[in-house]
Amino acid sequence: MDDTARQKVLEVMNTHNICTLATVREDGYPQATTVAYVNDGLTIYLCCDVHAQKLRNIRLNNKVSLAIDHDYADWREIRGLSLGGIAEEVQDPDEIEQALDLMQAKFPEITSMGPVETMASVLAVIKVTPQVISLLDYRQGFGYTEYLEV
Repeated sequence: MDDTARQKVLEVMNTHNICTLATVREDGYPQATTVAYVNDGLTIYLCCDVHAQKLRNIRLNNKVSLAIDHDYADWREIRGLSLGGIAEEVQDPDEIEQALDLMQAKFPEITSMGPVETMASVLAVIKVTPQVISLLDYRQGFGYTEYLEV
């Protein structure tokens, strides 16, 4: 992926708050879940309850899809992305703290959950590392998509 494409992807990631994460359940059915996210460059971090179905799914199959978009009144303005990537539960305490700090900076209301140390005891942090990205930009024409390998 060249620098121009990377900047376009980061612009979408940095201007949205919610994504839809698709995982595969143990019974083989896909599961799509809406979840808040933060990103550090192209790396995406999500938090969930330590008992969440999506976390159990990732532990069984770490290949995920993720979509980031808004609800646009004018289809000609649609911008978003979908990606395929590898998800993993973060185990490193420093990386967990970093992800939770990013989460608190983007979503200040999360501070009502308490300090980072408290959140780390009840939340799992999931890291998604993109492998392929489809960047949608209907401003370039209806259905315009750039396929990018990371």
